[in-house]
Amino acid sequence: MFEKCYINTLQTTIRRKEDGTTFVITGDIPAMWLRDSAAQVRPYLVPAATDNDLADMIAGVVQRQLECILIDPYANAFNETPSGKGHHEDLTEMSPWLWERKYEIDSLCYPIQLSYLLWRNTGRTQQFNETFREAVQAILKLWRTEQHHETKSPYTFERRNCPPTDTLTREGKGSLTGYTGMTWSGFRPSDDACTYGYLIPANMFAVVVLGYLAQIAEEVLLDDELQQEAIKLRDEIEQGIEQHGIVDHPKYGRMYAYETDGLRNHNLMDDANVPSLLAAPYLGYKNADDPVYLNTRRFVLSEDNPYFYRGEAAEGIGSPHTPERYIWPIALAIQGLTVNDQEEKARLLELLARTDAGTGFMHEGFHVDDPAEYTRPWFSWANMMFSELAMDHAGLRVKKQ
Repeated sequence: MFEKCYINTLQTTIRRKEDGTTFVITGDIPAMWLRDSAAQVRPYLVPAATDNDLADMIAGVVQRQLECILIDPYANAFNETPSGKGHHEDLTEMSPWLWERKYEIDSLCYPIQLSYLLWRNTGRTQQFNETFREAVQAILKLWRTEQHHETKSPYTFERRNCPPTDTLTREGKGSLTGYTGMTWSGFRPSDDACTYGYLIPANMFAVVVLGYLAQIAEEVLLDDELQQEAIKLRDEIEQGIEQHGIVDHPKYGRMYAYETDGLRNHNLMDDANVPSLLAAPYLGYKNADDPVYLNTRRFVLSEDNPYFYRGEAAEGIGSPHTPERYIWPIALAIQGLTVNDQEEKARLLELLARTDAGTGFMHEGFHVDDPAEYTRPWFSWANMMFSELAMDHAGLRVKKQ
């Protein structure tokens, strides 16, 4: 199953272009998500250390992502050509290059992460070119703007005749927020609208990649101004998380909320998509033995999390993005990637293997009582998360430093 999942992404989703860039579709949707494309190629970083062709392919993904950010840093998904395909009836500033323009913090985190990991795993620094400099300046400017979403943001998004999770309230501005130091997000990595505008896991991810950017600026670009700018923003966001994103739960103690608005409202849940609260150690925000994380993990993996389900075939985390009582292989993989217990990793691998409905592939979500009921038969991100867990269990890990 590992061989099938690992090879499938290379064979079916990756399109090498004559300009040296790499376009990556998600699977059954013919568009490139900045988030998904980074996650889809991440496990190839391990063999890329000695395989120049794989390293070239990943470098091509980074370059394409950076070019997409310069087209529109608020967009989450892009077309291969300026074809005008996708959600062009949405009320927002669309262009023919955009498949969708749901603004998600993690869409800007993943390209920085992938460029950094390419450096750490292969030694390559060619990706830190002028396009990289321009893209990270656009990201920093946007995250600064969205620290003050109410007064400075030009971004709005509305979709007509859709579920409430597909559009933003207040004429496309989203729910009211107060200043926290964190940066605002319209949507979650599920592409569902945030209930409250400060998405804690996405801000955690931003803290991590701003640390990466500071390292890149210091060691590769030799740019003290960029380094200091990244450190300052990182520290502001992290302070916002620790001051506004932690609640004192009567059962679990001090734990992270999933979302907050800076006005003392908190949303206590976790979603299957990454970044998630469960994924904090995987992202590099906290160690797996951090007390607040451990409290959060106990909550997330319990039925007090409204999207944790137990059934006859499995138990795990699902999402409001999929039907009730559907759990996600991505979340099961993250559950395994955030523990040091080899037996637990093996248990989760075996669970994933027996809930594939006989297809040999991962799916988006499956019913906890019947894995034959699933969503998205072709979903490359899930296949690669399974692959990464299998590699991790075998001691083959992406270098993060």
